[in-house]
Amino acid sequence: MHIDISILRSAWFLGGPTASGKSEVAIHLAHRINAEIVAMDSMSLYRGMDIGTAKATPEQQAAVPHHLIDILEPHEDYSLAEYVTAADRVCREIVARDRVPLFVGGTGLYLRGLLRGVFDGPAANLEFRQRIETQAAQEDPQWLHRELAKVDPESAAKLHPNDARRLVRALEVHHVTGQPLSQQQRQAALAPEDRPRHVFWLEPPREWLHSRINRRVEAMIAEGLIEEVRGLLDRTPPISHTAAQALGYKEAIAHIHGEQSLDETIDLIQRRTRQFAKRQHTWFRNLEECIAVPINGQDTAEELANRIASLSSVSEH
Repeated sequence: MHIDISILRSAWFLGGPTASGKSEVAIHLAHRINAEIVAMDSMSLYRGMDIGTAKATPEQQAAVPHHLIDILEPHEDYSLAEYVTAADRVCREIVARDRVPLFVGGTGLYLRGLLRGVFDGPAANLEFRQRIETQAAQEDPQWLHRELAKVDPESAAKLHPNDARRLVRALEVHHVTGQPLSQQQRQAALAPEDRPRHVFWLEPPREWLHSRINRRVEAMIAEGLIEEVRGLLDRTPPISHTAAQALGYKEAIAHIHGEQSLDETIDLIQRRTRQFAKRQHTWFRNLEECIAVPINGQDTAEELANRIASLSSVSEH
């Protein structure tokens, strides 16, 4: 599954680590290039998960049309292939309005899938799934992860030990094809003449970003993150395992269940968010299609948008 190349080449992309200021820059950039924003974030897809995802505010969404936000209920799951399919449809609609699709977000896996396509994989093998799930229920919680690490350590390293659905799927792909899922997902970059020309990511200084992350987490708590999570837990059907593992939500759930104090929860979210930002940095740096936009922490959002537009005009020549 991949987006049509002609549509893809008309799109712009703005990535970067969490709390780097992407949303504000994107608003200014969208006005510069006559764009509509397409969210490139795996958690802003969910309705009701607003505070912990730092979703675009109502004011930002009013300033520029946004897409692929609030399209799922918290109990639903969503695959990368489903995201790329939805993004293709949205891009065609935007281009038909003579406007530019501008993808904005920090989910590196989504960016890679957009730029290089998605491995669809074999059809489900229900017999294997039932057998592996039955055995997993009889073993300790880490068993699935250990089994995957034996045959596909690269995929195991990317997946949380509690993400049973994706662990089972990775084991299933290996069982059916005889090859690790990670090996089959290594789509190469498109030829230079076919690639989108406007793929940028914000590269902030480490200490500045860490300070921003710490303040953002404190603001999320003050804005009612714990209360938001209580509401999600009270829903019927309940929040899905995937959504419950989201950064900030997992820690808030543990606090609500009495496993840690509020201060410990804040510290844990801050620390894990800083670690996540480091992984995001690695994702964007390792995608050869991406052009880094170093920022010094003093730039305004408008200045950064202008710089990106200038870099883009240079990259076209």
